[in-house]
Amino acid sequence: MKPAIRIVPAQPVLDALMLQILLRVLAWSALACIAFVTLSAIGLRPVLAANPLYERFAAFAILAALFGLAYPGRTIFAIVIVVGSAMSLEALQLSTSDRHGHVIDFFQKASGGLVGIVAINVLRRY
Repeated sequence: MKPAIRIVPAQPVLDALMLQILLRVLAWSALACIAFVTLSAIGLRPVLAANPLYERFAAFAILAALFGLAYPGRTIFAIVIVVGSAMSLEALQLSTSDRHGHVIDFFQKASGGLVGIVAINVLRRY
């Protein structure tokens, strides 16, 4: 009689994989939400602070943190996505009648994104 082979799934591996998938879905969903809010009519834009500088900076810092967590070891990829989306969204605002893209807005978004990436990389090391 053959001994029964018992296959036990590696639960920690599955948990890590599910977390990775969840973080990737959250990162891309956050980018879609930011794109919608950035390109929609000005009346649909939520206002959280008196100065939109803080909103831009925080939104892209969170977005970058999500991409940094979702794609560990691929920091350049995360930077390209976050900074590239900031540049693209500012350029696309020029095609809407009630929105305006400015270079200073791009720098606010890109700096927030870079702070988010740096923060995740620092936390990952310690």
